[in-house]
Amino acid sequence: MRVLARMRRPSKAAVLASILLLLAGCGGEAEGGAGTAERGGGAADAGKPGVVASFYPLFFLASEIGGERVNVSNLVPTGVEPHDWTPKSRDLARISQADLFLHSGAGFEGWTDELLEGIEADSGVRVVEAGRGIALIPIDEEADADEHGHEHDGHGHEEGFDPHIWVSPKSMLRMAENVRDALIEADPANAAAYEANHEALAGRLRALDEAYERELSGLPRRDIVVSHRAFAYLCRDYGLNQIAVMGLTPEAEPKAQDLKRIVEFVRENGIRYIFFEELVSDRLARTLANEAGAETLVLNPVEGLTPEQEAKGDDYVTIMEMNLQNLKKALQ
Repeated sequence: MRVLARMRRPSKAAVLASILLLLAGCGGEAEGGAGTAERGGGAADAGKPGVVASFYPLFFLASEIGGERVNVSNLVPTGVEPHDWTPKSRDLARISQADLFLHSGAGFEGWTDELLEGIEADSGVRVVEAGRGIALIPIDEEADADEHGHEHDGHGHEEGFDPHIWVSPKSMLRMAENVRDALIEADPANAAAYEANHEALAGRLRALDEAYERELSGLPRRDIVVSHRAFAYLCRDYGLNQIAVMGLTPEAEPKAQDLKRIVEFVRENGIRYIFFEELVSDRLARTLANEAGAETLVLNPVEGLTPEQEAKGDDYVTIMEMNLQNLKKALQ
């Protein structure tokens, strides 16, 4: 990763002008990317239940817990930012042919209700909210609009809760239980295998949770400056505080005064790093870091894999392990 050099500080007016010129290109840059990640295409086949997941974290859970006994399909293609994706008629057909459709249930996929209205009543697909039982974090909508100058987008954020539940390992442990239970209900003959696969995955997730607890607890800093307000559950569960450049969607445009306020916060509090994510342009984060005399690091909300990550065999756990290392570096 290229480290940004410190710049001689220009005037505030010049800084804000240069940042605003970049904003038009900062959101929604992710294009088609690689094909949809699949393990069998999501349709029932040869006695295996067909499972369609709304986006990567649920695909990961279903693949790990279902193993070779299920056919799993991810609706959002590899390399595509889920906020930029909307379903098409072929996606409705894939869900209709499946035994299970997994979605977060926390409002991330705002298209879910409309999509499910198009499914025939006799299709037989079970619709499962993988986030059931997780205490959701309310959004102060008025404060959010005041700070970021945007309306909530069409991905369900108008429901009043932050939908990024999976970004905390504690949430993923609960989601894994819900996916296990859904698979057992759909395919009770293989309940023992699903139980065993779930326990193996839960062991990895518990170890991840314990590492976050142990390695973040004693660090002197607690504030993280992030490009996308996606880390509220991570912050709640591990005692951190996020300061976000953009709102709940990575394409939401901040106001000039917000950018100025964040630059001042970074300078006044000695923040060393501004975090960005890989499926969205990093130009705004880098510009802010240059102005504030900081550097940049990746903090991945694990909404999807890049083609390179998929090719390397990365998954939710390995990416969250890399996130932990970057958090420790920033919070020293």
